[in-house]
Amino acid sequence: MCNYKVNVLMVCLGNICRSPLAEGILKSKLDPSRYLVSSAGTANYHKGKLPDSRSIAVARKNGVDITDQKAAQFIKADFRKYDHIFVMDVENYKNVLALATTKQDKDKVSLILDEISKGEYLEVPDPYYGGDSGFEHVYSLLDAACKSIAIRI
Repeated sequence: MCNYKVNVLMVCLGNICRSPLAEGILKSKLDPSRYLVSSAGTANYHKGKLPDSRSIAVARKNGVDITDQKAAQFIKADFRKYDHIFVMDVENYKNVLALATTKQDKDKVSLILDEISKGEYLEVPDPYYGGDSGFEHVYSLLDAACKSIAIRI
């Protein structure tokens, strides 16, 4: 376990669009001496790569730097390392839960937009195949969710 008080993981499919944005946004709202915020993907398509250039651009436009991030893959050991695991969509939520071995593991996992829309099971849309406006929309959704998370944890 890390020496931080609270460890948070953001998860999407490839860890280059949504979860790096969520990581960067939440980091910008929390004291780095008290919180560890990271991100991962359920697939290993982009392992070791930088976030998508459009995610980097929309983050930079909003005063957030995510250029120090490298894509990682979610693994079972992440349940031991992290206190909260926020997932971007239902499919990845199911993929993460499939790796859980205990109720305690499962209780750590939630859809990130439940922070702003309890019980509606809303998903952060994947902006990968869309234009810049899709990244702007994703940023605004994640910013609202991360504001709530930062207050709550």
